[in-house]
Amino acid sequence: MIIPIHQVFTREQVSQIRGYLDDAEWVDGAETAGAQASSVKRNQQLSQDSALCQQLGDVVLDALARHSTFISAALPQKIYPPLFNRYSVGETYGLHVDNAIRVVPGTAVRVRTDLSATLFLSDPEEYEGGELTIQDKFGSHQVKLSAGDMILYPSTSLHRVEPITKGQRVSSFFWLQSMVRNHEQRDVLFDLDTSVQSLTSQHGHDHADVIRLSGIYQNLIQQWIDT
Repeated sequence: MIIPIHQVFTREQVSQIRGYLDDAEWVDGAETAGAQASSVKRNQQLSQDSALCQQLGDVVLDALARHSTFISAALPQKIYPPLFNRYSVGETYGLHVDNAIRVVPGTAVRVRTDLSATLFLSDPEEYEGGELTIQDKFGSHQVKLSAGDMILYPSTSLHRVEPITKGQRVSSFFWLQSMVRNHEQRDVLFDLDTSVQSLTSQHGHDHADVIRLSGIYQNLIQQWIDT
């Protein structure tokens, strides 16, 4: 399932982050690409070792930790430290699949890449082209969200970033390992949790259907969680 996560950041927060990024030093984005992906990757990136990348990455993680839709959709166990990239005119990232395992630099921590995320830090009117195209069993989906919104999708999906023809596209990206490895099971849990939250807002926590469905949700979590 391809899931939009809206309003990770407000307009004011995006503006502050962009202020830092617009003045940053950028390097060749191929430094985080695997062997196959590096041949089709043409963009710029904040150095993974830079203090700014680490500081802004922590800002992203703090925002996500407070975002209920993200937690419900991803059920995160491990998150690879967020990175930041920029696409200018003529730059693109051809069709590829993300590496199945990512090792956090300087550590022994391995992250199985169940889900990939792109957090848009440019509004659609700031650039032309640059759509994130994701392929799944239902076809191709082009994604171009507002600044501050994020898209979450299975890392097993073939995907690409279309060439930029005007302006610049700035974003954060990362991968995560979910507590529930199976995509179909995770989708069921997300749909069920969304229904529970909707019923709760209408009828309150003590409603019989809310209690029953919450119990089903917790039982499925217990069965499917990958410890």
